[in-house]
Amino acid sequence: MTTDATTDIDAGITASADERLRRWRMVLGGESADGTGHALSGRDAAMDGALSALYGAGKERGGGTDRSAGLGASAPSVARWLGDIRTYFPSSVVQVMQRDAIDRLGLAALLLEPEMLEAVEADVHLVGTLLSLNKAMPETTRETARAVVRKVVQDIEKRLATRTRATLSGALDRSARISRPRHRDIDWDRTIRANLKNYLPEHGTVVPERLIGYGRASQSVKKEVVLCIDQSGSMAASVVYASVFGAVLASMRSIATRLVVFDTAVVDLTDQLDDPVDVLFGTQLGGGTDINRALAYCQSRITRPADTVVVLISDLYEGGIRDGMLKRVAAMKASGVQFVALLALSDEGAPAYDREHAAALAALGAPAFACTPDLFPGVMAAAIEKRPIPVPDGDLPGTPLM
Repeated sequence: MTTDATTDIDAGITASADERLRRWRMVLGGESADGTGHALSGRDAAMDGALSALYGAGKERGGGTDRSAGLGASAPSVARWLGDIRTYFPSSVVQVMQRDAIDRLGLAALLLEPEMLEAVEADVHLVGTLLSLNKAMPETTRETARAVVRKVVQDIEKRLATRTRATLSGALDRSARISRPRHRDIDWDRTIRANLKNYLPEHGTVVPERLIGYGRASQSVKKEVVLCIDQSGSMAASVVYASVFGAVLASMRSIATRLVVFDTAVVDLTDQLDDPVDVLFGTQLGGGTDINRALAYCQSRITRPADTVVVLISDLYEGGIRDGMLKRVAAMKASGVQFVALLALSDEGAPAYDREHAAALAALGAPAFACTPDLFPGVMAAAIEKRPIPVPDGDLPGTPLM
């Protein structure tokens, strides 16, 4: 091996070792005990400063005093910090850091200032925080907050609306079965199953005495959907996604959509479904939970149970009458209602939830599970067609996670 090649290899090893030290230095925060002996400069030092301002709180210096966060309650310093992290980190990391800053440093109140809202990276979790501050929001901030919320809502609609309409339109067509279909409308799977008794082994075929086909949904209302949403604080992301889906469903002429939100009170926001931002600002995140009362209201609005899908979105922590809640679910299912219970409608999996209530619902034929927004159209399509809800196996019987 030549001297030049050996030198190149040694340089590569040294560079690799330096990069490892650099990364450990960034992870450990540069305290005297980090052991790296690596100094940061330039962009690395600026990134480290942004991280220390948020995650430095609670670490100890040599003298035993707590290392304080570098943001405090100063709006200008927070605004600069928000700008810094958007410069140094990708959007997904920025959103996590913003969320941590709100939780760790109590910066929620600063979001009531318009200039702060203009500096943040908008996402579903920020919308949830803004909605929780809705009642305390001054008029000078409200329009800026609505603009932030509208941007997030439009991004979600752009991602989900087309697929939702296509999936549910197909489900509505297939749910209208007819007995004398045209050839292109024959449902061959159902036709074969219905005629298995006419199997001719010598010919290896089935004689289809009865044809089953898909109908074509007209413009009249075919199904009614009731979205019943728990607006307790832990369900913030679910409220955002459910409001968007409610608006999408309401735009389909074949589906009559009702949207109900609840805590210990029940509010019907159906007349605001043409604008999901209005729906969101009509909610009040936080408070107690009375699922029984909410289901009683929904049940009273059902006029065509065999053509109705009720979607309860809740962590199932019931502050009302537990037996009443279960009896209402049982009564709705007995009348022909398709009942779906979602522990969450978000990208984060199931939150903490009442497992006893989830198991009780599963025993009634309404398993409770968490659902991502991307999978929600498929769940609704199955409910509309009265097929088994596509729920994968979970960690407990009756409480699977999607």
